[in-house]
Amino acid sequence: MILLKAGSVDAGKRLDHFLQDHLRDYSRSRLQSWIKDGHVLVDGARARASRVLRGGERVEVFPADLPPLKATPEDVPIEILYQDEAVIAVNKPAGVVVHAGAGAHSGTLVNRLVHHFGSLSKVGGELRPGIVHRLDRGTSGVLLVARTDAAHRDLAGQFSSRNVEKTYLALVEGRLSADSGRVTKPIARDPLRRTRMTAKLGYGREAITEFRVLGRYQGFTYLEVRIGTGRTHQIRAHMASLGHPVAGDRLYGARARDRIFLHAWRIAFTSPATGERVQVESPLPADLRQWLNELTI
Repeated sequence: MILLKAGSVDAGKRLDHFLQDHLRDYSRSRLQSWIKDGHVLVDGARARASRVLRGGERVEVFPADLPPLKATPEDVPIEILYQDEAVIAVNKPAGVVVHAGAGAHSGTLVNRLVHHFGSLSKVGGELRPGIVHRLDRGTSGVLLVARTDAAHRDLAGQFSSRNVEKTYLALVEGRLSADSGRVTKPIARDPLRRTRMTAKLGYGREAITEFRVLGRYQGFTYLEVRIGTGRTHQIRAHMASLGHPVAGDRLYGARARDRIFLHAWRIAFTSPATGERVQVESPLPADLRQWLNELTI
């Protein structure tokens, strides 16, 4: 049993949002299923996920196991950009989810990886074999996959110590006046819209984003973006905080398009197999090249 106490800062929060803030090791869908099944009590009584807390409540959580899930192989083509005995770099298409989660258990990149490579690192669990880092569903580009547990731990250490260089290409709305810039605003989950992050609260997790202008167009600016941290929606939240959301990113205030213009272009890391520095690039996809070509200077 997990015992939580709602404080004054929790007043006004929904019960499910309160649990998401305090039990980050559990998915949103799992927490909601526990509430629905009566495994969460507020002051000794069952409550709905939408219950609004006043502050001071005693919240008891009785974790319940869900049936074990395992990624199943799916015979769908996958583009390999680099591979050695320890790591695979693949080109993730836009619109493809990296691994299974709430509402997505098939059609993921992991389903494809399991079919093509069979055995991958198990450090991330049965639903995330080989996955060391992620890209948003709408983001295309280079993604690293660990083949062994040892490689997974090595790569995770490189990400944690910021020895992995990640460079993106992004088109943002509006014309940026500066030729380059650095954003260091902390990022937290948006308390009003839980599906997005925000860099406008003044608190949250450290995040570092650097950008360089590659081109200016009527109503848009084309950027090369490097991130020193890997926060959820980092580039999207940081650019939105500057008043220049990523083009097509409706969630952060941009005008809607078929996809967002964000591409993981280049990644550099040290191969756990060879000890050598490796740089992998993914060319800008045809749909994004066409989008650029349609813009006027």
